[in-house]
Amino acid sequence: MSPSDIWLFVQQGVLSGIVTGSVYALLAVAIVMVFKTTDVPNFSQGEIFMAGGYAALFPLVVWGWPYWGAVLASIAVTALLAAAFQRVVMQRVTASRGVGVQLVIATLGFAYLLKGLVRKTGLGDTPRSLPSLVPQDPVMIGQASLTLLDLAIFGSAVVVMVLLYLMFTRTRTGQAMRAVGMNPRGAQIVGVKLGTIRMKIWALTGVISAISALLITPKILITPDIGHIAILAYAAAIVGGFASLPGAVVGGFIIGIVENLVGLFISSNAIVVAPFVAIMVVLLVRPQGLLGGKPQVKKV
Repeated sequence: MSPSDIWLFVQQGVLSGIVTGSVYALLAVAIVMVFKTTDVPNFSQGEIFMAGGYAALFPLVVWGWPYWGAVLASIAVTALLAAAFQRVVMQRVTASRGVGVQLVIATLGFAYLLKGLVRKTGLGDTPRSLPSLVPQDPVMIGQASLTLLDLAIFGSAVVVMVLLYLMFTRTRTGQAMRAVGMNPRGAQIVGVKLGTIRMKIWALTGVISAISALLITPKILITPDIGHIAILAYAAAIVGGFASLPGAVVGGFIIGIVENLVGLFISSNAIVVAPFVAIMVVLLVRPQGLLGGKPQVKKV
């Protein structure tokens, strides 16, 4: 391989990785938000993302809704699903003194429930993709080739990240969410309603999941098993630092770039192991993740 070929692959891998990594970053942010406020890893994140894709596909294919209507339906349905799960299941398990194991099992059960419901609709029998609103004409950046859809995905993901930042820093609800993430007991003492804020956080993760699905599913096929993408989002959260929202964003871009570079320089078959290699390297060098702060030790 000549130096010019290597430089071409680097450009292509980095730019393509930034596009896919922006979607991983959004999902990683959703995972970190739930973990920071409940101390529970949400193992249904992938299936919530999957539900967002089908919640747009169903009105488009079955009812013939306009695209904008399907987008709004996807965001609303996914947010309601996530919020209802928190209020009906997670809150009751917590109220009955359920510990972390029970809460984790509850998220796993929710994942299987969503997958089963999608299969019951019959739409999951045939892999499909959402139609793209943006033409997929090629765009050259340096020597790398992207599409207008790629640029739209990246731009939309960045806009969502900026809106989330503004919400967490400029609104009372966002500040209450941050307070619950830092010290739930302290937040409760000053008047924050834990149950309400946690339900809003789950609803917000549903919104983020639906937007992520709407961004990426014009490029990939929707199936009931598409939730495995959440594994990459978990990898991003671990690399960035599992309790850090900026770290989740950084981790998402790192995982996306590593995945694409491995696919170009080594083999497409090696892509599946690339995120785990990245996790092991980061954990060996910095166990708390790149932006995870100081490691904490708990007595058991």
